[in-house]
Amino acid sequence: MAYRKQLTRLKAPYLKRILIEPARVADWEKYPWNLPIFRSHDFELEFTTPITIIVGENGTGKSTLLEAIGALAGYDEAGGGKGYMPIDHSRAIDKSGAALAETLRGHWLPKVTAGWFFRAESFYSVARYLDQAALDAHEAPPDFLSWSHGEGFIRFFEERCRKQGIYILDEPESALSPTRQIELLKMLRRMDLSGTAQVIMATHSPLLMACPGARLFRISRFGLDPTGFHDTDHFRMMRNFCSDPDGFLAEALYEDEA
Repeated sequence: MAYRKQLTRLKAPYLKRILIEPARVADWEKYPWNLPIFRSHDFELEFTTPITIIVGENGTGKSTLLEAIGALAGYDEAGGGKGYMPIDHSRAIDKSGAALAETLRGHWLPKVTAGWFFRAESFYSVARYLDQAALDAHEAPPDFLSWSHGEGFIRFFEERCRKQGIYILDEPESALSPTRQIELLKMLRRMDLSGTAQVIMATHSPLLMACPGARLFRISRFGLDPTGFHDTDHFRMMRNFCSDPDGFLAEALYEDEA
């Protein structure tokens, strides 16, 4: 992987640790501070490997946590690159990620914040923003939207995740087939081996969770804890389905009529 600019000779991860500062929290009963991961009021997450993967059920706070990390690195909560504001969210009701960031402190060595904050739900808005920015500069637009959804994602990753920096990826598998997920997995592996890219990713994909060398954390009702790939609910469910599809579906779809 070729990088056009070397920001530091130190290896990833650059963001070493985040922790909550209780004195900055006005109301622990308010979202997102009422999430299980903050129950003890002494939340801390240490990054020891270039790739960190966060897994968990919907509603456990994965995206909010990534939004907060993105805000700490200087990214807009809607995603994009540094200095981008692809969406006018001045009237948005939910600003929980940015609010959470105000109560967190990040430890960097060094503070490398170049990179990208990718959010699947805002991909189209970011892609349109990039096209318009290129046209305004009288340049050829990247035109990610002329491809299928999944192909656009892959082309986006190939183009935007090649430099030294920090990459925050929120459910990047959402438009990718299993084959395309393997392509993304290869990119992640190259980023890991380069030593110059830090990736913090939230995903539901067992394929991406299996990324060699990555450190996994699971968010549950008990908090945030390191876990092994084989211990994730996602892997167990897929293993049970593959070993006995008919039996798995019969049990999963059973409804007690009583």
